[in-house]
Amino acid sequence: MTTTAPTRPAHRLTDLVDGVRAAVAVHADWAETARLVAEQLRRHLPGPDVLTAEQRLGSPDDYIGHTLHAEPDGSFSIVALVWRPGQTTRIHDHMTWCVLGVIQGVEHEELFDAELNLIGRSENHVGDVGGFAPPGDIHRVRNIGDETAISIHVYGTDVTRIGSTARRYYD
Repeated sequence: MTTTAPTRPAHRLTDLVDGVRAAVAVHADWAETARLVAEQLRRHLPGPDVLTAEQRLGSPDDYIGHTLHAEPDGSFSIVALVWRPGQTTRIHDHMTWCVLGVIQGVEHEELFDAELNLIGRSENHVGDVGGFAPPGDIHRVRNIGDETAISIHVYGTDVTRIGSTARRYYD
């Protein structure tokens, strides 16, 4: 995945950024933080127009991330991921909590246990919001539909500093 440089949050992201900031300020454990942030994302999930028309096209090479906000203290980032049909992640886990909400299309997610046995599948449609915290977050995301899918991801770190929240990739 390629990630674009951060942009200033659009006016329509102000409530989301403020809500995530308040949720993170509770200083709860990661699972509770993910739950609190998911509540904020449900309340303030933007539409696809949070990205420019060009950004919404995605990349023919791989899914692409557009950083919408990186909190100055490094406590969280908001990234829009754009998936063209057929694009997928490798099986991976994360180094921090993550919350996501679909704003266009459908994302298909597969969940795995530590031995990489498939333990669950979900289809995430427009408006669906979910989250997780390590451990137990081994998954793969795919766009197996016919239209571009876009999702908003809130990560518990500054992706502009570390590049990716993926901790490990699995074969």
